[in-house]
Amino acid sequence: MARRWALAVAEARGPHVTGGPDPAPYADNLLSRWAEPQRRYHTVAHLAAVLERIDELAEHADDLPVVQLAAWFHDAVYRPDRSENEERSAALAERALPELGVGAARTAEVARLVRLTVTHDPSPDDPDGEVLCDADLAVLAGAPDDYAAYAAAVREEYGFVPDADFAAGRAAALRQLLALPRLFRTPMGYDRWEHTARRNLATELELLTG
Repeated sequence: MARRWALAVAEARGPHVTGGPDPAPYADNLLSRWAEPQRRYHTVAHLAAVLERIDELAEHADDLPVVQLAAWFHDAVYRPDRSENEERSAALAERALPELGVGAARTAEVARLVRLTVTHDPSPDDPDGEVLCDADLAVLAGAPDDYAAYAAAVREEYGFVPDADFAAGRAAALRQLLALPRLFRTPMGYDRWEHTARRNLATELELLTG
């Protein structure tokens, strides 16, 4: 994982930047965040899965290292009892990446992509946003047992919320996703994952509300 981070940082810096801070301590910091004890789904395993899906969708990306860095930061700050996780994660990227020698334009783009994961609704002219959002949502297209494990892990993260309140909030989130014209915006993501993801979401919604 740390090597993947170092390669993405090097590519985002560009050939004009030589030297610069060692990216390894930044990887250690991020990985420690992803391993915090309050996490059950938003873990290092989720980060690794998102990076793997980005690899699969790489041909659709306009600036692949930016998308990869956005994946590293997109849930770097995660408190289930807080609503500003994406904003705080984006702010973390805005602080860390300039220190690492990443230029202002690419830093801003990473932060924009992180903030986009609030809605997972990129515009049609945003290929990098489409890749990141598709990769983040690919878990929705898991096999039934995998999807059940994902849903259970999300419930564990919100263990402090009473069952009725969680069911209402989760159902609202599922309806919001199902209302999107397309869950997956890249051609490959749509072909591979759309049908299964919608079936899984509808099944979970029925279990919550039936």
